[in-house]
Formats: sequence, C-alpha cells, structure tokens
Amino acid sequence: MAQAKSTGTDVDIDMGALFASLWQNKRRIIIGTLLVTVLTFIALSMVSPKYRAETRILIEARESVFTRPANQQTDDRPVVDQEAIKSQVELIGSSDVLRNVITKLDLAKNAELTASAEPSMLSRLLDSVGLGRNLSDETRADYILQALRDRLLVYSVQASRVIVVQFSSKDADLSASVANAIADEYMAMQQAAKSEINTDATGWLQPEIADLSKRVKDAEAKVAAYRSSSDLLIGQNNAVLATQQLSELSSELSRVRANRAASEARAASVRAALQSGAQAETLPDVIASPLIQRLRERQVQLNNDIADLSASLLSGHPRIRALRSQLADLNNQIRLEARKVLASLENEAETARLREAELNRSLNQLKAQSSRAGEEEVELRALEREATAQRQLLESYLTRYREASSRTDRGYMPADARIFSRADRPIEPYFPKKVPMTLAAFVASLLILSIGTLLHALFSGRALRPVSGAYQVPARPIDQPATMSPPVAAVAAVPATEEIQSASDKSARLPIMPETLQPIETDHTSVAIVADRIMASGAARAIIVSPEGDEASALTILLVRELADRGVRVILVDMTGSPEIGRSMLDNGSLPGITDLLVSEKHFSDVIHLDHYSQAEIIPLGNHDPVKAMQSVGRLPMILTALQSAYDLVVVDSGPSTVSELKHLLAEGTELILGVVNPDDPDVTATAKAVYDARFLEPNLLTPFHPGELWLEAGRLVRRV
Repeated sequence: MAQAKSTGTDVDIDMGALFASLWQNKRRIIIGTLLVTVLTFIALSMVSPKYRAETRILIEARESVFTRPANQQTDDRPVVDQEAIKSQVELIGSSDVLRNVITKLDLAKNAELTASAEPSMLSRLLDSVGLGRNLSDETRADYILQALRDRLLVYSVQASRVIVVQFSSKDADLSASVANAIADEYMAMQQAAKSEINTDATGWLQPEIADLSKRVKDAEAKVAAYRSSSDLLIGQNNAVLATQQLSELSSELSRVRANRAASEARAASVRAALQSGAQAETLPDVIASPLIQRLRERQVQLNNDIADLSASLLSGHPRIRALRSQLADLNNQIRLEARKVLASLENEAETARLREAELNRSLNQLKAQSSRAGEEEVELRALEREATAQRQLLESYLTRYREASSRTDRGYMPADARIFSRADRPIEPYFPKKVPMTLAAFVASLLILSIGTLLHALFSGRALRPVSGAYQVPARPIDQPATMSPPVAAVAAVPATEEIQSASDKSARLPIMPETLQPIETDHTSVAIVADRIMASGAARAIIVSPEGDEASALTILLVRELADRGVRVILVDMTGSPEIGRSMLDNGSLPGITDLLVSEKHFSDVIHLDHYSQAEIIPLGNHDPVKAMQSVGRLPMILTALQSAYDLVVVDSGPSTVSELKHLLAEGTELILGVVNPDDPDVTATAKAVYDARFLEPNLLTPFHPGELWLEAGRLVRRV
C-alpha cells in the first residue's frame, strides 16, 4: 500500500499566552521555589563545615655565591623545568612523607581520620560471635593514610615554580598544622637526600683518592726513571739538554760565520789598496791601528815643518832634505804597518774558518744526539701526560672530597626549596557556603519551575495559535476518488489550454484559495495545486516522472516557473535525456549541463543557468554522451544534496524513468510527481502501476486536466466520464 501524504495545520507560538501561563501558575512556582530554598538551607545547616589551609613552597636553588663550590659557576645550576616541578609535587604527596606526618602529629588518634578505619556495627556484631575479621595495624594505618590523602591536594601553579599544599578538615587547627607539617617534612626529606648524596660522595671519593695517589706516584716514578735511562736531561725552559745545546751551537756557528765573512771582506779591501798603491792609511781597519794613528800624526808634523822651512830655505838645504828623508821613511813605515794589519785580518779570517769547521763538526754530532733524544722524548711526553692527567684528577677529587667533607661536618645541606607562605588557621569554612548556595538554589529552582511551566503550556497547545491564511490539504485514501469541493469547482472552470498558457501569461494563473477558508480535501492535478502541495509539505526535493517524454516535460516547466513566481528558490535538473527543456527555457540546447557535471568536466558554476522567462534556474542536459555520463550516476545523490543546501527546492525531471532508477533519487523530504498528458498512454499506465507495486509515496498528478477529472486509485488512473 502506498504511503499517504498529509500536512498538518500551520501553527505559531502565542507569546502572550505562553507568558500568561507563568502568571496563572505563580503561586505554585513561588511555593515550590521557597520550599526548595528552605530545604536547601536546612540541608546545608546540617552539613559539617570544612576548613581549608594551604602552604606555598617555592622551588629554587638555595646555594649562594659564598657557599657554592669553587668549580661550580652560576650558570651550572640545574634548570628547574615543568617535569621537575611535577616530580616534586608527586614527592610531596608520597606515602613516606604522609606516614612521617601521621607519626609526628599523632594523627592515628584523630577521630576524623580514623573513622574509616573503625569497624562498623555489623563488623562488631560479627566479631562478637567470632565471624568477624580484626583489622591489623598495617591495614588500619593504610586506612588512615588513605583518609589523609583524600583530604590533601598538592598542585603546582601554572607558569611558575610554586607548589601549593592544601589540606581540608573539619578542624581548622588541624588543617593548618597538617599543611605546615607536610611542607616541613618535605624540606627535611630534601635536606636528608642531599646529606645522603654528600655522604655517598665522601665514601666513594676516599678510596678513589687513595688509589689515585698511588697511581700518580707510580706515573711520576716512571717519568723520572725513563728520563734518567734515556739521558734526557732538562735544561732551561723545560727543554732537553741536547736540544738546548744544539740551539746554542747553531747560534754560535752563525755568529762565527758572520765574523769570518767580515774579516775576509776587510782583508780583501786592505789587500786591494796595497796592490793598487793607494794610501792604505785611509782604510778604516788601517787607520784604526794606534801605531798608524801616531805615524799619521808624525807625517802631518813633518809636512808642516817642511812647509815652514821651504819659506826661508831652498829645497836643497840639508835641513829640508833631512825632513823629506824622514817623511819618506815614515810613509814606508805606514805601508809596512798596513801590511801587518792585512796579515792580522787574514789571520783573523783563517781563525774564523777553523772555528767554523769545528763548530760544524760539533753541530753534526749534536744533531744526531738531538734526533735520538726527540724519538725518546715522544715516549717521555706520553709518560708525562699520563702522570699529569692522574695528578689533575687527584687534585679535583681532593677538592671535591674536602668540600663534601666540610659540608657533612658542618651539617650545611640547603634544600632546593623554600617555604614562603605558611598555612594560618582558617577563619571561615570553604564548604558549605550557606548564603551563596541558598541563593543559587533559589534561582535554579525558580528557573526550573518556570521552564517546566512554559513547556507544559507549549506542549499542551494552550500557547499555540493557527497561522493566518494556513490551510490543510489532507491525504485522501488511495481507493477513494476525490470529490470536488466548491473552491476546486471554481478552479475547474478554467480551460485546460488556458492553464497550460499560464506560464507565459500570469493573468491566466490558477486562483489562490482565500485565507479565510478552512482546510479542505482536494486532489492535486493542476500546476497551481501541485505547487501548493509542495510548498505546504516543505519538501526539499521533487522528482517528476514523465513517461510520455517531452510532452509531459512541458508541465514540468510550468510547475517550476509557478514556484519561482511564488518566491521559491527553485532549480530544475534535466535528466530526461532530451535537450528540449533547455531549448524551451534557455533558447539553447547545447549549453553545459548535468552530464558534464556527472563526469566532472564542469563545475556547478558552469552548468547552472537562469531561465529566460522566470526567476527559476536550470541545469540542462549538457553536451556529454548521456550513456557514458550515466556510468557516474552514483554521484547524482551527492550533487542533489549539495543543491538542496543552496536552494529551497530541487526539481528533477527524470523523464520515463523506471522504478529501480527512482529508488536512488527518493530520499527523506521528497515529493514524487507523475506527469500525465494522455492517461490512455500504455507507458503512463505501466508507470503508475509500477509505482504503486513498489510501495512508493503516492505520487501527485501533474496534468493539463481540470481538477477532479483524473485521479489515482490503487495504482490505476481513473478518469471521470
């Protein structure tokens, strides 16, 4: 049996009646609100108050510049990251810390914490008859520890290195004392941990130092023994003696060579002067001789005497001849002395050459010794490096040992944390807050009762009113023919040809029902009435089956234009397989359309076109091969869903589709329409029977006939004779 389609009367919410229901039920709302408020206040008064105290701890390095180890720089301190802060939070709430606090404050005798550890009345009764189980001391301690942990809250302040220790209790003094005791125990545990680290370090360093001392002694002994056996004596600047002597001898050889070259040059200059007959006394080496200087003085004196006597005596005078004879002897003596200077320079150059040869022999010997010493010095340096490394390690261990030992002896173990805010005795309880919670209960109860009253008035129908001008088109039974009511009879007076021409002539449009009419029964055979049915149902999709092809598709165009003229954003998708709809609405049958969209050759913006004669839009058939395009028909539901999100109504003219093809197009909120021009056509009859047999929705008839002349009955087209 096909599914009947029906629409209810359109209604609207009467805001005046809705809020009037609040005034009508004001007494019940006020009494209920006051009752809930009083009960809430009484319940809060019976609850035991709870107090909360908190202690704040700052995680920081407590070492100062005066107590920090000498080899530790300021930047060497460990970075306290968020993982380290969370680790300290877990340490504060650890069982060891809490057990020490329980012992220190004797919390095992506190009634609030031991309440869960005390046996119940049933346990005592069973214990009296021997069926109970006595709690051991360990189990009782676990209960107390769990009770303490349930009242404790430890957390770190975000984006800081502050840890907050909160403790809640019915006793204000207990809440403060427990929070402070946990913080103190944490600090003591930190100090004990650092003391244990120092003690362990001292115990480890002591045997290491003894072992290192022995190894340093052995390494230095090996260095001394090897130096002695290799004759690697150390001279100045920690250099091997052979290397130092080689350096000094090289310097001396260079100096001797320079002296020899200078002596040879001076001797050559004196020899050249003597051979050329030049005055040898003008040479620097000759004139530097003291004897030559005295002879030159005597020569000058004789020349002066000869000059003085020549003024009064003749040149042949015996006195002048004697003076000239003395002057000649003096010149010979000067040249003789110059030759002696030459011989002296030559002797000096020869001595320098002999000295150079001797130094070369000594240098060759030292080179051999230095080469052998260099090879042995490699092994010596290796032994010295080993001894130096052992010595430095020993010195560093000794420094650390002395520092650790001094800290242990003096008991200086600063914890890397500081309590900067200790818990004080809380004055007011944090729970329950009687006044705020009572006010909250008053507001919540008033709001809930008001909402309940409004919902009751809304669902009971007292706050609803019918929409002005709304009418109902109820479903008619399939086996009952439609009867013509007076408004429908008035519509039937319009000729069929005039109805078909209504798309182009708006004055010939079907009359609209007056707003004052009550809901009536009617069939839906004309274009206007089918449009009414679609708008009343609120359908988002309409599927039109046109078994007769292009002749019935003309009715589809009329329906789409009628809906567009009524202000509906409607789009027509041409799935008929014929381009006639595109030619009728766009004056062009070759524009891109649905076939191009199915094969992903075009986008939505390329295939959507505006009807030339109305505000409707259309996706024509397209230019791609329909047979090949239908191979991608699986994309069609997705395309229709996308169009429904942008348009009020999507109309699909499926042409002469079969029942199996319609299954893929029908979805929730879909109207099925059967376009009929000739009811006697066998394809129309077969399609109507197939739709009925498939148990589809009862289709609306879209025909050019007058209302009441043609209807569906059990899948058959019935025509009034």
